[in-house]
Amino acid sequence: MDQTSEQGAAAPGMAARIDRMHGRDRIGALVFVLVLWCVILFVLFSIWPNINNGAIRTILAICGAGVLVLNTAAIVAMLRHYESDKQFIYSLDLMHLDEMRRRKRS
Repeated sequence: MDQTSEQGAAAPGMAARIDRMHGRDRIGALVFVLVLWCVILFVLFSIWPNINNGAIRTILAICGAGVLVLNTAAIVAMLRHYESDKQFIYSLDLMHLDEMRRRKRS
């Protein structure tokens, strides 16, 4: 069997592996954003009664909202980029993982 037919036979398996890896990364990123929102809001509501200065409350609320909005936007942008370029990104990762496994077995 020549190399082109071997690559063609491996391509469907590689595509499935790429989709699985991308799916896990997507879930991980979404869980991270959800946990980030929960933690920031928990901290804000936990310390809110202890802050008597209105200016400090405003600054904390604005900064907390800024952290949440910017981090959420960054994760969404990353997920969109990964979706459009996942074949390139994940095929390299899988190639290196396969090579590390081969070396470990040797």
